[in-house]
Amino acid sequence: MSTASTFASDVNSAKDEKKSIATQILETEQAEPIATQPSIEVPDGGLRAWLVVLGGFSLSFSTFGYFVSWGTYQAYYETVLLTGNTSSQIAWIGSLQYSLIFLPGLLAGRLFDLGYFKFLLISACAAMTVANFLTAECSEYWHFLLCQGFLLGLAAGCIYIPCIAVVSHWFKHRRPLAFAIISFGGSLGGIVYPIMVRNLLPGVGFKWTVRAIAFLNSTTFVFAALVGNAQSTSASRQASETVRYSVVFVALVLVLRFLDIRRLYGALFSAELIGIDRSFAFYLVAIANGASAIGRLGSGILAVSYGPVNVMVICTALAAVFTYIWPFVTTKGAFTAVTVLYGVASGAFMCLFAIPVAHLGPTHDVGRRTGLQMTIMAIGALTGPPISGAIKQNHSTFREVGIYAGTMIAGSIFLMMASKYSVLHSILRGKF
Repeated sequence: MSTASTFASDVNSAKDEKKSIATQILETEQAEPIATQPSIEVPDGGLRAWLVVLGGFSLSFSTFGYFVSWGTYQAYYETVLLTGNTSSQIAWIGSLQYSLIFLPGLLAGRLFDLGYFKFLLISACAAMTVANFLTAECSEYWHFLLCQGFLLGLAAGCIYIPCIAVVSHWFKHRRPLAFAIISFGGSLGGIVYPIMVRNLLPGVGFKWTVRAIAFLNSTTFVFAALVGNAQSTSASRQASETVRYSVVFVALVLVLRFLDIRRLYGALFSAELIGIDRSFAFYLVAIANGASAIGRLGSGILAVSYGPVNVMVICTALAAVFTYIWPFVTTKGAFTAVTVLYGVASGAFMCLFAIPVAHLGPTHDVGRRTGLQMTIMAIGALTGPPISGAIKQNHSTFREVGIYAGTMIAGSIFLMMASKYSVLHSILRGKF
């Protein structure tokens, strides 16, 4: 009797233990959704979805498009407004604003996931409008560093990151195409702003040139606030896939750190060392951004069929080659040709860099992943141009700058391929 009682007791104890384990598993699954179970129904099209893309296009135009036009300011400040400062010092203004468009990503992305898309968008647009008008009143180096570098960049970052993350709420298979259209806004802005600066400066002066840009930006902000919308979601508490993320992030940091060196210093190089007229040198920034627009749209279309990383690897390799080449050209025609080819190749990266990370997890916490990516990429955007400026200070040509930047970009290609291998266990096969 004692043995039978003991056996029955053990059976009951085992049943209770299994029940307890099952209860714990059920509670865990309810508390933390599985990454493969989407919490948002992605329509992948429709009127509301394409209106969101149109709003993102206008925001990209007035934030990223404005910032990639920094080369016009760099040349003007060095030759007219801030002649007492070195090339490297002035480059810090552009580097600061360019890095801050990525730096607030972790906070902005998290707020986006928590449902504060509209609040974040409206408040950041108001802050950027103030920064735009304050820049017109600047006269000293530290004024520009504070207003055009820090305040403008920080506000733009809180605009641009939600504008990128919200695409994943509305598109899945067509996501590269949607990103391409938004990215095209940045290229179009990169064409419009340099031409505005070049044509307005002689007639109305620096202050009213910047004010005119501020009024244009305000118009795009109002439109985007009216049509932009995110779907309701609940933020995830799951951790990142550390290995995959880290490889992708390091690759993107390297590319962003040196990809825009040619854009930042191209106008100055063409005027100083090739002898291209300064009026045409200003237009070189617009030409590069126009070529970039072709690369962005084309790469977005190709990425739908062949995968974003596959397209980025090929185009980034071409960008590395042209980064090596541009400081060695000696004629106006050759430099313009390299500018166009470089613009097309680099445009693919600027269009597709946010897509791989968006694919590595569920839709409901895409803001966290995208934001973390942007924050880490800010390191590259901040340090690359001043390092190149310091290299230039110690040499009489831009050749050393081109060789250094080209080598860093080439190194990132291997990391991109490693990120693909970590996902598909293959470098040559598969769409990613």
